[in-house]
Formats: sequence, structure tokens, C-alpha cells
Amino acid sequence: MTRLLDLCSLIRSKNAGPFTLTFDFMCNDRDSYDQVRAAGVLNPQLFADLYGADPDKVLVVHHDLAQAVKVSFPRPVRQGDVHDRDCYGGQQYAPLIDLPVPAATD
Repeated sequence: MTRLLDLCSLIRSKNAGPFTLTFDFMCNDRDSYDQVRAAGVLNPQLFADLYGADPDKVLVVHHDLAQAVKVSFPRPVRQGDVHDRDCYGGQQYAPLIDLPVPAATD
């Protein structure tokens, strides 16, 4: 099975302001993007399970022309809070790089 890292030239996480965490998945090419999109692995429930987010507040946006997916949701604690373990949100993508992405079935 193909890993998400094999299909993307860039996988990153970062803050989108002090209250929101965002992830960018930029695919290598159209075939890679189509595989990621068709597999549906980047979905609200995945981010709820991995990050404790409310799945109803996870926004998944597919950018067909850019061959990219953006996912955003409220941070578990605001940026800079005493319990914030990643002030910039830049380390949150790590659990996703080995995410299996099944190929489309014909």
C-alpha cells in the first residue's frame, strides 16, 4: 500500500492564527491527487481520532487545480497556552506521513 508521503511533495502543519491548526497536503501530480481524493483518507474522523478534534469542526477542502488538500480545525489549546506543546503547530503533521492510501479499485 502507498503511504501519504509517497504521494505528496509537501505535508505540513501550522497555525492559522492562535486558535486554528491547519494542514496542507500538496500532491506530486494529478494521479497522486486523484488517488488521495478517491481514497477519502483525509477526512474529519481521522483528525478527530488523531488530534481529539470535534469531527463536526474539521474542515477538509480539496483544491483540484492545485492538486492539494487543506484541513483545518480548532487547536486543542490556544497558541502559547501553558499546556501548548507545539506553539507553532509545525510538528503536528508527523503521524500522517505514513498514513496508508489505498489505490483506486477498478
